[in-house]
Amino acid sequence: MTATLERTPRTTDARITGGRSEVVHTRVNATDDPIAHLTPEDIEEIGRELDEIRASVMDDLGETDARYIRRMITTQRYLEMGSRAVLLFSGNPIAWVAGTAGLSVAKILDNMEIGHNIIHGQWDWMRDPKIHSSVWEWDNVTPADHWKNSHNKVHHTYTNVVGHDNDLGYGIMRVDDAQKWYPAYLAQPLLNFVNATFFEYGIAAYDLELGANWKTRKDNPQWQAEAKQVVNKIKKQAAKDYLLFPLLSGPNFFSTLAANFVSNIVRNYWTHSVIMCGHFPAGVKTFTKTSIDGETRGEWYLRQMLGSANISGSKAMHIATGNLSYQIEHHLFPDMPSRRYQEIAPRIQALFDRYGLDYVTGPLHRQVGSAWSEIIRLSLPNDTSLRQTVQILATKGMKGLKARARATRFRPA
Repeated sequence: MTATLERTPRTTDARITGGRSEVVHTRVNATDDPIAHLTPEDIEEIGRELDEIRASVMDDLGETDARYIRRMITTQRYLEMGSRAVLLFSGNPIAWVAGTAGLSVAKILDNMEIGHNIIHGQWDWMRDPKIHSSVWEWDNVTPADHWKNSHNKVHHTYTNVVGHDNDLGYGIMRVDDAQKWYPAYLAQPLLNFVNATFFEYGIAAYDLELGANWKTRKDNPQWQAEAKQVVNKIKKQAAKDYLLFPLLSGPNFFSTLAANFVSNIVRNYWTHSVIMCGHFPAGVKTFTKTSIDGETRGEWYLRQMLGSANISGSKAMHIATGNLSYQIEHHLFPDMPSRRYQEIAPRIQALFDRYGLDYVTGPLHRQVGSAWSEIIRLSLPNDTSLRQTVQILATKGMKGLKARARATRFRPA
């Protein structure tokens, strides 16, 4: 059984004849269907091989893994305490820089390699009542329970399914050529920058589905309770970073407050950049809602493979990203301890190569640049460069740009 291909100038709509897998790639001009050469049997064999890789690692977990996460938690806590101690003397420029840098790294470790992965249940197998997804809370305004639902449940189930996966644009950006273009999308790059700056608050709003629920908030007691939890968490975080520790600094109140603010912003920029690199760079595929109807396990695996991208780099960089630099491996096995992703990455890449699939990876600067390029490109009408957009606005105004958007609007074959 072979795959057939239907194609338009801007999209690849690949359906496997006789199967239930549909992949829609609308990010770059289509050339070849990425799965045209795969049969349904191939896809299920991919799933079987991935199950074997997962089992081989999960059956091997032990004390070395447990020591790793305990050591990471201890390192993070000592780094945070040491940095906050240095910031008691933040009136001194050297102390301010050293304390701010240390606190920034501590917050990044807390959110990425520790918090995100513990909340995923990666360390639940240890049965440690203190290092468990059911009790762990992190240094972030988003309550861990909210993140479990929006990220673990929704995003990892509906990865890159346009209209289901809110991680694609966080519900505020155009992320696919097939989406209708509106003039408001011109502000998308600026909006993404603002979102990056205050990313933890953007995530809190995203977890609450603020845009979808705001109009009906008064008639939704459950949402009101969840919103109250977020407000309480924001108060707790603000009291810690912008009141308690600055007060402990005495005459250095304002310099410590500034240091804590900068540390949070640095953490926000870093986490936003890492997360963007996971699903936005060129080469990453998006999917339609109907593509997951009756989806098999093999097809779910394939969607994770095609819908994710990695970042290459040093061991320190991988730790700083929470090993989300191995985004492909993480999406295949979200409950596998993150330290094991580097170990299995060569086997996963070999699987991609064997089945003729593109293993999307690259250095951080290239992946960040690629993600931002996509965000800028999708803020404009289809097949319209930034220069063309400026020229149209200068000569024909917004009416001309709307006409261009209508003329280039994606229409299924």
